[in-house]
Amino acid sequence: MQLLVMSDTHGDSHVIDKVRSFYPSIETMIHCGDSELPFSHVALDGMKKVRGNCDIDKAYPDEVVLQVGDAIVFATHGHLFNVKSSILSLSYRAKEVDAQIACFGHSHVLGAEMIDDVLFINPGSLLKPRGRNEKSFALIDIQDDYFQVDFFTDDNECISKHTFRRN
Repeated sequence: MQLLVMSDTHGDSHVIDKVRSFYPSIETMIHCGDSELPFSHVALDGMKKVRGNCDIDKAYPDEVVLQVGDAIVFATHGHLFNVKSSILSLSYRAKEVDAQIACFGHSHVLGAEMIDDVLFINPGSLLKPRGRNEKSFALIDIQDDYFQVDFFTDDNECISKHTFRRN
């Protein structure tokens, strides 16, 4: 099973459409907030989506928990968990919902790391990246014994690849 994760597009529906066009057969897509679009915007159709600190529409939930293949995925924007300072609060919440994958945004800094058997993914930003020049999103391949995380630019060029063993 594959999971496409993006965040922090800040009103740019065209980049959302562009990234979606690269992977037309992916069934599960997550937007980790700060789309700054209405909840029902056509660019977000079929996506799991959460409310970021810049999202006005109150229809967005603060978090979602979903099953993707055999993995439980938790998604939130991150501002309510102070992720710019530490992911400790986020890790507690991920454990509370029995997540194997925790997706978040807010910092605009892409990253992937496994902590206490939970894979933490920040796809970066598709509008205003921090820490590097490339606008980015993440593609997660969920396998029985590992997670493959690949980061791509908004032109679908691979930035980096990471493999994490599952327990």
